[in-house]
Amino acid sequence: MAWMDWNALEQTCMGCQRCALADGRHNVVFGVGSRDAEVMFVGEGPGENEDLQGEPFVGAAGEDLNGILSLAGLKREDVYIANVLKCRPPGNRNPAPAEVACCATYLRRQLLLVRPDVLLIMGRFAMQTLLGLGPDASIGSQRGRVHEVTIGDFGTKAVVSYHPSYLLRAPDEKAKAWEDLTLFRRLIREAGIKLAPVHHTH
Repeated sequence: MAWMDWNALEQTCMGCQRCALADGRHNVVFGVGSRDAEVMFVGEGPGENEDLQGEPFVGAAGEDLNGILSLAGLKREDVYIANVLKCRPPGNRNPAPAEVACCATYLRRQLLLVRPDVLLIMGRFAMQTLLGLGPDASIGSQRGRVHEVTIGDFGTKAVVSYHPSYLLRAPDEKAKAWEDLTLFRRLIREAGIKLAPVHHTH
């Protein structure tokens, strides 16, 4: 997979039968946005809306992510957005380790092709995959600081935060997510990436 360009990677991913999740999907959710992006967002896996539309972060979680982008001074079309899992687990259940392992190779190749300067990792399974952590590692134990993500010859700075779907269920955690976003925005500025002005609504 290390040799694959975007077209080969997407075609391989779209036809993937590496695990049982392929049997129940409507669509493979490959990724969306600018393939030359300086900023990349990585989530966990498709939900029902994403599975039906074939695009990550649509529906309520997508609206939440659009709000995060706006608060960070970013536009959806200027960043790249992907998930660890490319197929929806039935009933949005937690993915099995083998399912994550199958999909993680696609995500790592996406990261190598985009080569973002800054990365926002959203959710526990994305965090465990990209930071090489065990199944007991929690978001709370890893958020609030800058991480280094290294894949092959590529390294980038990353911030860990809660997944928008989790924040919909746990609105009390939004203050912590705001702290994460502030750190993320600082990294973007330090990387010299131009941001749009932020208009606070509170």
